[in-house]
Amino acid sequence: MPRASWINDDSHPDLDAHVEGLEHFAAALADGVIDAGELTKQEQNLVAAMRAAEPGLTDEQHHKVTKVLAELTAYTVMKMLHEMAAAKAERAATRAK
Repeated sequence: MPRASWINDDSHPDLDAHVEGLEHFAAALADGVIDAGELTKQEQNLVAAMRAAEPGLTDEQHHKVTKVLAELTAYTVMKMLHEMAAAKAERAATRAK
């Protein structure tokens, strides 16, 4: 299987294709609501993936992957908060009209 890059041509994170391949993620999003069970299942999937990957990493690789995971988590939270603030501002502007 050819390697799909984590970064698009515009130097932005691009994990969409990887995420789209997660059938359980698409199923969880289908109704527009993430319930506690779906969140627990995703946490279990994450822990399983981390357990599968971690033992095979050298200390240097482990450090690099840990940094990627931390930066990805920070980016995801920041992007979500930014998008929520933009949506809130848009709703306020629409109501003001």
